[in-house]
Amino acid sequence: QVQLVESGGGLVETGDSLTLSCTASTASGYNFDSYAMAWFRQAPGKERVFVATIIWSGLETLYADSVKDRFTIFRSNVGKTVWLQMNNLKTEDTAVYFCAAGHVFIPNAESYSYWGEGTQVTVSS
Repeated sequence: QVQLVESGGGLVETGDSLTLSCTASTASGYNFDSYAMAWFRQAPGKERVFVATIIWSGLETLYADSVKDRFTIFRSNVGKTVWLQMNNLKTEDTAVYFCAAGHVFIPNAESYSYWGEGTQVTVSS
């Protein structure tokens, strides 16, 4: 089993930066460095959507077009942590951000087996 806990959310203003973190706890036999890690977000009244994902090695990443060039995903396998650095935040980035772990490196929520409970990010104008 893999348990994920997100942190770092908060209330910021347009143009600000924020970094989310997600730390994993893994049971025996579950290795953090065998999982692709991803961030998804869900705005009020909307479906959960893909934000970014990073392959197990950290050498490849994918981003949603809406966050490309503003957000950066990176990870530490030693620390069992993945981060989402968010720059130049916009009001449309307001959402609950979820961390997810899966064995596939694709932007598809159904492919991720483990999820955190989310952290709220609110961007005010």
